[in-house]
Amino acid sequence: MGYKQMFLAGAACIASVWAASALAQESEPLTLSEAEYFQADGANVLVFSNWYDGLFADSKISGIELIQQGERIATNGDVRLSATPGQWDPIGRLVERKVDAENGRIEVTLEYPDHDFTYRIVAQNAGEGVDLAVVLDAPLPPELAGKAGLNLEFLPSAYFRQSYFADGTPGAFPRHPAGNMVAGGPRNAASGRDFGPGAEPLPLATGRRLVLAPGDAARHVRIEAGSGELALYDGRNQAQNGWFVVRSMIPSGRTGKVIEWTLTPNSVPGWLRDPVIGHSQLGYAPQQAKRAVIELDANDAGGGEMRLLRIDPDGGETIVQSGAPDPWGNYLRYRYAVFDFSEVRETGLYALDYRGQRTSPFRIARDVYEDVWHPGMDVFMPVQMDHMLVNEAYRVWHGDPHRDDARQAPVNHEHIDLYRQGPTTDTPFAPGEHVPGLNVGGWLDAGDFDIRTQTQYAVVRELAHIWEDFRPTRDQTLVDHDLRRVEIHVPDGKPDMQQQIAHGVHYLLSMYDAVGHAVHGVVEPDVAQYTHLGDAASKTDGLIFDPKLSFGERTATHSGTPDDRWVFTSRASALDYGTAAALAAASRALGGYDDALARKALHMAEQVWAEEQSRPPFTFTHGNTTGGWLPGEEFMATAELLSATGKQEYARHIAQIWPQIAPRAAQYLRMALRILPHMPESWRAEIEQVAREAVSATEPFTGPNPYGVPITTGGWAGNGAIIETGLTDYAIHKAFPQLSDGQAVYRALDYLHGTHPASNLSFVSAVGAKSKEVAYGSNRADHSFIPGGVVPGVLIIKPDYPENQENWPYFWGENEYVVNMTPSYVALVHAAIEMGD
Repeated sequence: MGYKQMFLAGAACIASVWAASALAQESEPLTLSEAEYFQADGANVLVFSNWYDGLFADSKISGIELIQQGERIATNGDVRLSATPGQWDPIGRLVERKVDAENGRIEVTLEYPDHDFTYRIVAQNAGEGVDLAVVLDAPLPPELAGKAGLNLEFLPSAYFRQSYFADGTPGAFPRHPAGNMVAGGPRNAASGRDFGPGAEPLPLATGRRLVLAPGDAARHVRIEAGSGELALYDGRNQAQNGWFVVRSMIPSGRTGKVIEWTLTPNSVPGWLRDPVIGHSQLGYAPQQAKRAVIELDANDAGGGEMRLLRIDPDGGETIVQSGAPDPWGNYLRYRYAVFDFSEVRETGLYALDYRGQRTSPFRIARDVYEDVWHPGMDVFMPVQMDHMLVNEAYRVWHGDPHRDDARQAPVNHEHIDLYRQGPTTDTPFAPGEHVPGLNVGGWLDAGDFDIRTQTQYAVVRELAHIWEDFRPTRDQTLVDHDLRRVEIHVPDGKPDMQQQIAHGVHYLLSMYDAVGHAVHGVVEPDVAQYTHLGDAASKTDGLIFDPKLSFGERTATHSGTPDDRWVFTSRASALDYGTAAALAAASRALGGYDDALARKALHMAEQVWAEEQSRPPFTFTHGNTTGGWLPGEEFMATAELLSATGKQEYARHIAQIWPQIAPRAAQYLRMALRILPHMPESWRAEIEQVAREAVSATEPFTGPNPYGVPITTGGWAGNGAIIETGLTDYAIHKAFPQLSDGQAVYRALDYLHGTHPASNLSFVSAVGAKSKEVAYGSNRADHSFIPGGVVPGVLIIKPDYPENQENWPYFWGENEYVVNMTPSYVALVHAAIEMGD
């Protein structure tokens, strides 16, 4: 055996001994903390500290949850109506949560109102574990017999290459779903199947006592049933985003404690989470502030020296700066310290070292931001282009999708993904009828395949502003709308930015050509198609649906398969104003590139604005598909038209509606600053005061944090808010440099590039030494990424756990790319480049 082999074998032996010793140690008893969850060293059991996100049903952030050795490995402990429920399957409604701190007890009341079924889940600390009980005051409704059971879902990526025991019989967790299915029964809503019989999974194992990952201290969990049986399922057989599920059925005809479990996590006395050195995986411009933020376990005494090392071409290293990081204090569940090396400005390659942990190398250089926006514009934006075949060298990202767009949505219908059609179509088309002309332009909204109009016009406006402000003429993409083909990394002599703007404008104009007003968007007709993964062109047949043809029958142009996307068309003035704003902005950016398209865009923007001004607004609203706040969208349209035309009627109208906007002025500050040259001096004075207040409002959403950015706490993580904060600060700095030095631009970029809670990965895929390489894109089933995509970021699992899961892409609230995030990031990068010039 060679030296290397002996070293590796010895290391493996040491790791094995440590794991065995950690498991052999007597675990500490779980106690109910002030944060209202059960805790011991390295183990937390949350009991409905969070509730399911109402926007998109099951978000994998509620019920009984288990955090063990720093990672959330189980969630959704609750009564469910199937063994492996999907995202849109029924979920109980939270009625009441009561915490008895003195007696270590949490009791939660929930209900399924459609079934007149109320139940309680009671959690009681019991030494090293937690006793869980499902309590019924009335027997299970007959229609739920054989359906209702207590589920607890375990993160698949945490149990890849792990084993289990069921009543002493060993088994292995499959790396890829390979469990047995049985035909029949209702189809799982998330199965992706739109034809054929349903199928349900059979258990991988059953027993009264389950032991998961018996040899791994970080994954080891025991579950014992007081009565009845435990069954272990693999939910990935029905949906790639399924989890491993432990389940016990609720017996019929009984009341009181109908299910009893003892859940025992593996606490490790004295366990401490390793420090996280938050830093920019990209690097820093010489003139910007440079702060490494060290995230420490709450019980970590800190101490130790941070060293900044400069790396020489021959591999040598020089200590440039060293010292103990300055304590910052507590935030959420961790302690923080800060190491400031802002005074280091010499160009070079550097790394940080703290207590034996070393970062990847990063640069300090004037050109550090010059090319980091290229993956976004070169790859991500082309990949998201709808109605185009997109090719990259040997790889086809997707074929030409949705040639069959679109069918009129049915009236009085609430759909998936926040789409809804009102009582009329507001178009000449009957429900189900083909609406021609919508199969051009636009971008796929996110990891799914709809075209959401509000996102489309946000992208067009941001790209148009980038072009106006920075004029990036980079050309690395061939776009041929006649052939409906895109070639990545193939220059065609035209600026990519303008080509992308034109692509969005083609879709926005198609709405008016097709139905005469802005639509909510086009989206899949059912959940089975909505959950499609892979090539967007394979999810429909590309042929217009004809009800006179039988299912599967085809002609050269039509098909009897009703797979065409639906278009939702209830009139909403907010959408029309938002679209008009984008068309006006695009008209300025397209000049000299496609003058005819620029003229058409401006003409349509003015026509839409005038038509909206001529009558009362259409106020239909639903979810986030019918535009933003109506007065705000009107302001944006008016301001963009003022910038495009200089006509004073628009300036007068802005002055007229500003009192409505003023209470929310900070949200519209970027646009208000943009039109300073077109407004009277009194406007400048008023907006300067708004800017002054915005700069002084430094309290982030979660209170002070060591990162100096606004960290949000909703069900969708907050990178968008952080980018917007940076862009707003840049706009203030440009207009009123005496009010702001623009450093929020760099703080936002540092956060995105790795200076954030939970890890130090860059949230921009393929940007920085270590970045998001497992994300929620259209290729998420491959556990891969799309270069240049920006994920939502750190999600705060209440009350105090910051999370961004790198090994499991299906946490959409943390990891889903949304198309408008990349242009916003590109704008922020250009702001940093300009500030460094």
